[in-house]
Amino acid sequence: MTITVDYEVPDPGEKRTGRRGSHALRWWVLGVLGAAQLMIVLDATVMNIAMPSAQRDLGFSDSDRFWGFAGYALAFGSLLLLGGRLSDLFGRRNTFIIGLVGFAVASMVGSAATSFEMLVAARAGQGVFGALLAPATLSLLTVTFTEPAERAKAFGIFGAMPGTGGAIGLLLGGALTEWASWRWVMLVNLAFAAVILVGAVLLLEKHTSAERPELDIPGTAVVTVGLFGIVYGFAHAESTGWTDDVTLTFLLGGMALLAVFVWMETRVAYPLLPPRIVLDRMRGASYLAVFIMGIGLFAMYLFLTYYMQLTLGYSPITTGLAFLPIVAATVVSSTTTPLVLLPKVGPKIVASGGFLIAAAGMAWLTRIGVDTGYVTHILPALVLLGLGLGATMATVLQGATSGVRYKDTGVASAMINTSQQVGGSIGAALLSTLGAAAAGDYLSAHEPDPLTIAQSSIESYTTSFGWAAAIFSAGSILTAVLMPNTVPVPAAGEPAPAR
Repeated sequence: MTITVDYEVPDPGEKRTGRRGSHALRWWVLGVLGAAQLMIVLDATVMNIAMPSAQRDLGFSDSDRFWGFAGYALAFGSLLLLGGRLSDLFGRRNTFIIGLVGFAVASMVGSAATSFEMLVAARAGQGVFGALLAPATLSLLTVTFTEPAERAKAFGIFGAMPGTGGAIGLLLGGALTEWASWRWVMLVNLAFAAVILVGAVLLLEKHTSAERPELDIPGTAVVTVGLFGIVYGFAHAESTGWTDDVTLTFLLGGMALLAVFVWMETRVAYPLLPPRIVLDRMRGASYLAVFIMGIGLFAMYLFLTYYMQLTLGYSPITTGLAFLPIVAATVVSSTTTPLVLLPKVGPKIVASGGFLIAAAGMAWLTRIGVDTGYVTHILPALVLLGLGLGATMATVLQGATSGVRYKDTGVASAMINTSQQVGGSIGAALLSTLGAAAAGDYLSAHEPDPLTIAQSSIESYTTSFGWAAAIFSAGSILTAVLMPNTVPVPAAGEPAPAR
């Protein structure tokens, strides 16, 4: 299939000022954007370690703890498309800086929380400003690197952030919680943000345009409420079950609103999410791949963390260190695959093959037991997962922004984050439910003693890993069927000068 690319000439009203946006400084820009993405991803996992300490300090219940996680996820997941379109309309640099500063302020408020309500409000604030920051970050990367070879390298480095950030978040959360306080888990974002802000002000090109921005207000309202319903429904199902009235109301209502949103977007002059963004085969298949990765990654990080801490008795810091092999494997895979394999065999082969390698890693984890060793049962699986998901992520990040119009890069980038966030919400509910059912079935069939209880937890984990392996295998098949085997082309943006 031949991909037709509709490039847009950059708005003549957009002027370059000083050294901002200079092609010569593009690798410094990548450093700024990579640090911002790392901060966002870290925040999604670092609180997993810190939340029990925060609970003891602030005195809230186990049922309330849900909102410590959900406050961030709900705000972030429901506002991503709006954040992406705002970066297109009002400037990627402006949106990036506003999101960065707001995220830092919300983190500071959270670190000083004196009550549960204050903590939840701060987490929601992080989600709101994260929804501005995340799409602007990838959008800036998309329009900065348009020369194919450099684009592959830049997206490979950027693609390593989701996997490595999750593992580093566990290590950082464990270290700060154990050696300092849970409050430092949020306060450390201020150090990240300060460095990133300096780089953003010095390096990112300022947006100026004579055009009057148009925003699809009805579409924005419908999709925001719809995504909120979907994310909340799956989060609620994790604790109350799939037949709960509240769960069903939010899930069905959210799905209905998303269907209405799709219908609306075909009938407005300035859609929030232009249909051309997702109807392109390369981009559509890439969004689906990110969605599937979001489902499966939940099983690996959550259940493997439980296994190492609760069954093997690892400390939080030791658990974080145990995840470092996936960081190394992801970095190696995501930085070499786009340059070595992608031009030779094409994205279909790389992405679907990466899913198969990741599925093998998940299948390896189904062999764990009450007293199995790290070197024999965990380390090989982490290496396989890092190699597979690193290759797939680096490929689909390029595919998701392939040939996108200059003025659509923000919302195209937001679709990546939205796909991953919704996938993670589904993974949290689905795999937790399947794991809990497996543990309950095992307990009901055996005499209740300490060994039986320990083995029931193993049944829960291995069931989740098995389903995640099946999901990754399905991702491999779907990617092989849907994705064209044509190397993704650069998005329209600031072109590289002639060599």
